[in-house]
Amino acid sequence: MSGIDRRTCLGRMAGGGLAAAWTALDAGRVATADPPGTADEIVNGAEHAWLINDKDFPINPKLSNCPNSKPRRNYSMEHLLAEMQVHGISKTVISHVCYYGTDNSYSSHCVKTHPDRFAAIGLLVGHGLHRPGDPQNPGRLERLMKRDRLVGLRLSPIYDRDKVWMNDPVCYPLWKKAEQLGAVFNIFLAPHQLSQVGDMARRFPGVKLVIDHFAMIDITRPDREGIDQILALEKFPNVYVRTSLHNPSQQKPPFRDMWPYLRKLYDTFGPRRMIYANFYELLIMKDLIPFFTAEDKRWILGKTALSVYRFGKKT
Repeated sequence: MSGIDRRTCLGRMAGGGLAAAWTALDAGRVATADPPGTADEIVNGAEHAWLINDKDFPINPKLSNCPNSKPRRNYSMEHLLAEMQVHGISKTVISHVCYYGTDNSYSSHCVKTHPDRFAAIGLLVGHGLHRPGDPQNPGRLERLMKRDRLVGLRLSPIYDRDKVWMNDPVCYPLWKKAEQLGAVFNIFLAPHQLSQVGDMARRFPGVKLVIDHFAMIDITRPDREGIDQILALEKFPNVYVRTSLHNPSQQKPPFRDMWPYLRKLYDTFGPRRMIYANFYELLIMKDLIPFFTAEDKRWILGKTALSVYRFGKKT
């Protein structure tokens, strides 16, 4: 994360400290911003969740696809619920964390415990996980969705920059099963891999695809090498973009150097195909971006996510 780390951001948010800091940075703008309607739900489009040293949900390095990265503190379901209460967030999408790898049980536990508050996408296929052409992958996906109640997968071809597997025909059975199940695939990738998304979006229009982290564009490079390749996917109605600003940004919050790219995305895709994510970007998206209308915010902060990710009901 550029400029400021995730833990620092979350710490500053406690007690409204981050709000005060950004109000100082953007004096005069917050007071005139159009807030979303009070009756609208805010949905955080991506958070991780994990426990350390927990006997019920142990972290097994053999299953992890980032075995050399180990958390030093909990980022638990209870923590997420507390943050959601503080910031007025109704629901959160859990992106299953790499520490657990193919063991999706903690994300499943979160969803089953609070189906009305959490949806989750899992990890199954790709770097450090099951090989893309494994014939068991469609069955694994079906179990993950029907038994474990997850809504889809995160695919991360960014870790295989020099390989092409996401749109390899060996993956077609997985995508066909995803289309049958109404799955969502979040895609974490590099700009040169975006054409693979377009290929699969065309072949499998029933799979909803969410581009993560602005495809990690390098904003020091020409637009044709980055944002233009994202915008080219607008013609596929099953493609959405998560508005995470922090990774491509070269600045500290509120990541102003990313605002022109956010504007291009907004002008091309529109608010109904944009999904807000991360606790520490809520105030940016809700109060600081000058070109969002109140109705835009209703979609970007919640309604789009609700149209993409299925949440259950509390029993």
